[in-house]
Amino acid sequence: MGVLDRFEKRIERAVNGVFARAFKSEVQPVELASALRRETDTSAQVLSRERTLVPNAFTVALGPSDHERIATWDDALGEELADAVTEHARTQHYSFLGPVSVAFERDDDLETGVFTVRSARVKGSIAPATAATATPEHPVVDVDGTRYQLTGRSTVIGRGSESDVVVDDPGVSRRHVEIRLDGGRASVRDLGSTNGTYVDGRRVDAGPLVDGAVVSIGRTRITFSSRDRTRRRDDDGTGTTGAAR
Repeated sequence: MGVLDRFEKRIERAVNGVFARAFKSEVQPVELASALRRETDTSAQVLSRERTLVPNAFTVALGPSDHERIATWDDALGEELADAVTEHARTQHYSFLGPVSVAFERDDDLETGVFTVRSARVKGSIAPATAATATPEHPVVDVDGTRYQLTGRSTVIGRGSESDVVVDDPGVSRRHVEIRLDGGRASVRDLGSTNGTYVDGRRVDAGPLVDGAVVSIGRTRITFSSRDRTRRRDDDGTGTTGAAR
């Protein structure tokens, strides 16, 4: 099964039931999914052998009838479509500048069954970790099994909605810890949390982060990666963990 087939099958599964009944014979979710895939592919920008950048913010314009029809489901459908875009990007090893979003707007000039898609690259502190490569400039953190690529200079992790990465852990403060990037080097700083921040088992207020370090906050484990684990990680062949350069 090809990439497009898998992409469309994901949407078909997601929209069985209420979505399918809502759309009937007008714009179909699978059409939107295919259009978003094409927009992602045609807008891809190759920055290097390891990094191909694609849009992460999508807006779908619909005619009055179609827009009214999806009004009840737009948030849920937008999330499903964003997940599908992320999955497609993962299969192609694309990279994002920030979180993926899909929004809908009404365009009175469009007829029923007709829609347009526009996209943009919107920078954020984190992005889905779709590409296999982690680098000192764009490291990856694994937060209890969910992977994020760090795309900004500062990333805050905590329990509050104002954090860049939100964790569901009562032992974590609202703004618990900050990871900063500066010229390919990473550091961690506790933000005055109640229960403290630990790096490889040692409590710290602030300090450097190296490839493979494990940051613990409450019951949450954050593994920091700044190198591509699919390649040799050092020059002497020992395979030991080294500092991010």
